[in-house]
Order: sequence, then C-alpha cells, then structure tokens
Amino acid sequence: MKVFNETLVEEACRELHIADLSSATISEILLIAQYLEEKTGIPFIRMDQGSPGLPVNTFGVEAEKAALDRGVGSQYPAADGVKELKEAAHAFIKAFIDIEISARACIPTTGSVAGAFGSFIACTQRIPGKDKVLFIDPGFPILKAQLRILGIPWKEFDIFPYRGAETLRKKLEEALQEGDIATIVYSSPNNPAWICLEEEELKVIGELATKHDAVVMEDLAYFCMDYRKNLGHPYEPPFVSTVARYTDNYILLLSSSKIFSYAGQRIALACISDKLFDRQFPALAERYRDSGVFGLTFIASILYMITSGCTASAQYGYAEMLRLSCEGKLNFVEDTREYERRAARMKKIFLENGFHIVYDRDVSQKIGDGFFFTIGYGDLSGSELLKELMYYGVSSINLSTTGSRQQGVRACVSRMKDELYPLLETRMRAFREDHPLA
Repeated sequence: MKVFNETLVEEACRELHIADLSSATISEILLIAQYLEEKTGIPFIRMDQGSPGLPVNTFGVEAEKAALDRGVGSQYPAADGVKELKEAAHAFIKAFIDIEISARACIPTTGSVAGAFGSFIACTQRIPGKDKVLFIDPGFPILKAQLRILGIPWKEFDIFPYRGAETLRKKLEEALQEGDIATIVYSSPNNPAWICLEEEELKVIGELATKHDAVVMEDLAYFCMDYRKNLGHPYEPPFVSTVARYTDNYILLLSSSKIFSYAGQRIALACISDKLFDRQFPALAERYRDSGVFGLTFIASILYMITSGCTASAQYGYAEMLRLSCEGKLNFVEDTREYERRAARMKKIFLENGFHIVYDRDVSQKIGDGFFFTIGYGDLSGSELLKELMYYGVSSINLSTTGSRQQGVRACVSRMKDELYPLLETRMRAFREDHPLA
C-alpha cells in the first residue's frame, strides 16, 4: 500500500513549482519530502541530500572558539589562507596520500564547490582553444550547473561500460583527441555510485592528462572512506589512491564536510601540484594583467573575487583537525565508518525486496559500502522508480541527473536512523507486493 497517493505528490509539485519530478534537483526533492511530511505528519525515509549525518567534530569547534577568543574575527584572513592550515594540509597529504604538495600550494576555499568554481575558470582560460571540461560520470550535478553559469562547454561519458585500464584509455583518447579539453573531473569514492577508480585506471588518466595537457580535478570529498581498505593510519600504507602519482597536472579538492562532519563551516582545500602552481600562462597574464603564474592567478585574481577568502576561525578549526589526524589523535576514518554500517543495513533491505545494485562492482572487486549506493528495480526507469519510491515515503534522486546512462536512483545513507530501518523494511515489502517481478 502506498504511503502518499499520486494526487498529494502532484499537489506538492504544483505548490513548489516543480515542473517535472523525474528530473528534479536534489534541493527540489528535499522540498517535496519536507512538504509531504509537514502536510501529513508521516515521516520520510530521506535518501536525497548528501548532508553529513554524524555529530560535528568537536576538536574543530574548540579550535574555532579559541581562534575567535584570540581576536581573529577582527582582521581579514590572507587570501591564500592562514599559515597553520596550509602547513597542516601539507602534512595531512603526506601522511595519508604519501605525496608532496608544498604548503604554499594548499589553498583554502569556502567548500569544494567554490574550489571547483575557481578551478574551472583558471583551467579553461589558461590555454586558448582548451576551453572544455570532460566529466567522467556519474558525478555531482552542481558542477555542471556551475559551467552553465560560466558559459563553459563540456563533454561527458558514463564510466559504467568503460571500467578497466585499456577500455578506459580508449574512451579517454577518443574524448581528448580534439585537443580542446582543459580539465578532467571525477570523484573517487564516487558520488553517486560509490565506485572507486583503481590504480591502473588512475595511471591511465594521469598519463593522458600529461599527454594532452589537461588538468585533472580529483574530488576527494569522501577521503579515506573506501572502507574495504585499512586506510587512515598516518604515514603508513596503504595510502589513498590518487592520480597525483601519475601526473603533475592536478588539483585535489579536499573537503572537511564529510570526513569531519564540518559541512556547516564551508571549508575545504584546493591542493595544486607544485609544477602546475608555478607554470606561467601568457593567456592568464593577458586576461588578468598579472604574472600569469597559475597558482597566483588562481588565488588573487580568481578565488578572491569569488569569496574574498575563507572565514578565519573555520580555517583554524580545519587546521586543528588535520593536525590531530596526522598525529594519530583523531581517527576520522573510524568516526565515519557508521556510514558503512548504515549502507550495509539499507542495501540488505532493498535486496531482500527485489531491488538490485546498479553500480555493483569496481574492476577487481565488489563495490564497497559507504555514503552512497545506487539501486534499480526490475525494468523500471530511473524516472519511474524515483516517482514510485516517493509514493512509499522514500526520497532519492534520479541517476540521469548525475550523468549516468543507467536506470536507477541514488540512495544516501547519511540521514538514516535506527528507528527508521523497520519503517523502510515495511515500506519496501509493500513496494515489492505492489510491483511483482516476473
């Protein structure tokens, strides 16, 4: 039996001016779920927005308070970030990735969204004729929304049928052959599919980025959250896999939002390879009437114009969390492992009721459990499944909005609570009964 009838859902869409539920954005799905909850008092299973579902890291909070007590709130922070955060970022990258990026090239940004926005501008303006972005999808829909604002064209492909080094190499060569790609973008672990690019795939991406002079933007929002590996031990292998081992053309986007549950403070880092940071581009020099040195233009002529720097206290909070992680006093991997447990429990309920995992494997092993997973049901399209789940009080997003060519929806585990598992089980049992599989 459905929890919400079609008339009520249509009313919600009409009242909220949402023209097409099947292609609704994350924020629109969120609004619909809130509307229906408030209208009826019936709780939703919220699998829509990827907002942290764990308590904020108290080490960061206390460090922010101490910074404010010292009076940092009265002065503008330096455009390239406070020294403590830059040095902590340098150490953190060495401790958990085992690569060297100098402190000067670790730039605080107001969340990775702002870091990506600035990176898109710098990368697509550095060389005339290289003005397009290549997305290895599925991915975070907001990044393409940024390109619409900036008027930057893009190419995209769903990696689902192109896993493995040689298959991926052929597809990338095809996409890069025209010489117009400025930057290659992906996340690993991936939003929404939770796939992780394997070492040989990263090597291919790095080699081709160097060959075609494209900058790789590697989104590490879910840093160390591939729980299949024993990650999170500073200065000890295994280290986080990264394209940075295979090219000097990269920007790593390292957010505090998920690994430290620090989303509300909007603080992240854009960590640029030293060689890219120091490269001089005549096109940048001409446009901005500055040195044209990539890192300096990125900081002073682009990022500062967007946000005028990051909140000083948030920088000190982030610095403290990074520092304590490097010292082994803060185990952020164990702190976030709750997401692995939630995903395992939720997947079990869906699988027992006829659903299947859409992106179910990496190249060499089964997909891990973490912040997101993807589900399909029989031959329902992603649009149909999103709508049908909504009638049963479960909100999700259509995979088609992420650049995926597969049929299904994304499920986020962050808002799941113990008392909701029996409710999810009851509703999915009813879903299966109402949608018998052949």
